Amino acid sequence: MKKAIYFIAFIMFLGAISCSEDFTNNPREDVQDLKTFFLEEDNVEQAVIGVYDLMQYNYGRDWHSAFLVKLLPGDDANCAGGNSNDQAQLQDIDDYANVATSNPSIESMWNLFYRTIAMSNLIIENLADSDVSNKDRAIAEAKFFRAWCYFELTTMFGDIPLRLTVPKGAEDFGLAKSSRADVYVAIENDLRDAITNLPEKSGVADSFRVSKGAAQAVMGKVLVFQEKYAEAVPFFESVINNPSHDLQSNIADVWSVSNEFGVESLLEIGYISTTGRDWGNIAWGGRNESNLHIQLMGPRGDGIFGVGSIGLLNGWGFNLPTNKLAMAFDAAGDTNRKSATLMTEAELIAAGGSVDASAATGGVIWDYEGAIRIKYATKSEDTSADGVRELNYSTNFRLLRYAEVLLLAAEAYNMSGNDPQARIELNKIRNRAGLADIPSSTAGNDLFDAIVNEKFLELAHEGQRFWDLVRWGRASTELSGTGYSVKNNLYPIPQTEIDKNSELTAADQNPGY
Repeated sequence: MKKAIYFIAFIMFLGAISCSEDFTNNPREDVQDLKTFFLEEDNVEQAVIGVYDLMQYNYGRDWHSAFLVKLLPGDDANCAGGNSNDQAQLQDIDDYANVATSNPSIESMWNLFYRTIAMSNLIIENLADSDVSNKDRAIAEAKFFRAWCYFELTTMFGDIPLRLTVPKGAEDFGLAKSSRADVYVAIENDLRDAITNLPEKSGVADSFRVSKGAAQAVMGKVLVFQEKYAEAVPFFESVINNPSHDLQSNIADVWSVSNEFGVESLLEIGYISTTGRDWGNIAWGGRNESNLHIQLMGPRGDGIFGVGSIGLLNGWGFNLPTNKLAMAFDAAGDTNRKSATLMTEAELIAAGGSVDASAATGGVIWDYEGAIRIKYATKSEDTSADGVRELNYSTNFRLLRYAEVLLLAAEAYNMSGNDPQARIELNKIRNRAGLADIPSSTAGNDLFDAIVNEKFLELAHEGQRFWDLVRWGRASTELSGTGYSVKNNLYPIPQTEIDKNSELTAADQNPGY
C-alpha cells in the first residue's frame, strides 16, 4: 500500500543550524521547543518521517534530482531531452567537459543530502538521553540515512565535510573536509548501530521504512567500495540467508507498481498519484509527492515517438539508452532483461509504434541511438486521471535491490578467492534473466569480467554504472572517446559551499575544477 510522505513542519527546526545569526539568537515563537518536542513518541515519529521526506525530495526534485545526477555519467544512458541546450546542467554532466562548480543540479543534490544529514543529526542528538518507547528505532533510522547520505556524497565528491552533531552557534558552522577514509569510518559506525536496532523486513509495519537487511546490505556495499571484500561477505550472507529477501521471479515485474516495496526491495523511495497535480498547482523545484521524473524521462512527444500502441504515454525525452547497452544485451543473448529495460526502434515499429526524426529539432533526435527506455517507463497505469496525467506518476525509485546485493556478493566472493560461491550468486541473476549458468570453469579475472558485464545489464539506468567503473579503474577504457577525463571521477564541490564555509578555500576544490 502506498503511503504519502508529506513534508513535516518540524523541518523548521533545521533553522537551528542556519547561518542566520538572527535566527540563532532569537528563536521563532511559532516553533515548538526542542527540549519538549522529543518527549512525545508521535513527535519523534514525525521527525523520522521528515527524513524520508527529504530523501524523496532529493531523488525526485524535478530537474535536479540525485537520481539523474548519479545516472548521467554512465555509458548506459544519454541525457537526451529536446536538444543540446535542454537543461544544460544535465547535458554537461552527461558530456563531462563543462561541469561547472556552479552546476545547479549538483549543488541541489549536495545541499539536500546535507539537509537530510542535519535532520538525522537533530534526531540522534535529541534522543540520546531520551526514554521514549520509539527511541532506538528512530535513532537507527536516522543513522541509516546519515550513513546513506554520506556514502552517496563521498562516492561522488571524495573528501567532504563530516558533520555528526548539531552546531551550537555561529562559530560551529565552518567545517573542514574529512578524508574519505574518515567518512567511511563514520558510515560504518552508523550502520553497525542501525543493524542492531532496526527490525527485520518481516517486522516492518510501514513498507516504505528501512529494515535490518537494508542496513546490512549497505554495510556490505560500503565495504566492497573500500575493497574490504572478506569483511563484506558476512553482511551479504545475512541478507541472502534471510527468507524475507529474494528476487522477483519475473524480471519484467521488478518495476511494476504492484510490486513496490516487494521482496526484492531493500531501499525504495515512495511516490503517490493522488495529489492531483496540474499545470496550475505543480510545485516546480518543490515537493509534489508524485514522481515527475517518470514524465521527464518518457519518450518525447511532439510527434517524435509514437508509443501508445505499447501502453506508454509520451514524456519529455530525457534518459535514453545507449547503443552500447543495447548491443551488450544482444551479445549476451539476453532477450528477457533487454525487453524489461529498453525497446529498439525496430521493435517499437513492429509493435505498432513510430519514430519520426523529422519532427525533432533540425531533423535529429538529440542523443538518440536507436532505442527508448522501458525500465521506469511512462506506463499509463502508473498515473492518475486526477489532475494532469503526466504530472501524477506514482512510480517508486528502487535505490537498492536484492539483485544488486547478489552481484556485490559475487564480487566480494570472487575477490576473496571463493569463485564457486561467486558463481552461485551470479547465476541467480542470470537464471532470473532466462540465461544459463556461467560455465563452471570461469574463474579469477574472467569471472570478475562476467560479474562486471552482468551488473551492466542488470542495473542499467539505476545510477550505479559510472561509479563502479571509477572504483574498478575501468572508466578510462570504457568511456574512451566520450569526453571523459579522470577529473570526472569526482564532481566539483559546489562553489556556494566553499563561499559560505569558513573552513574551505579554493584549494579544497576537487582536482581539475
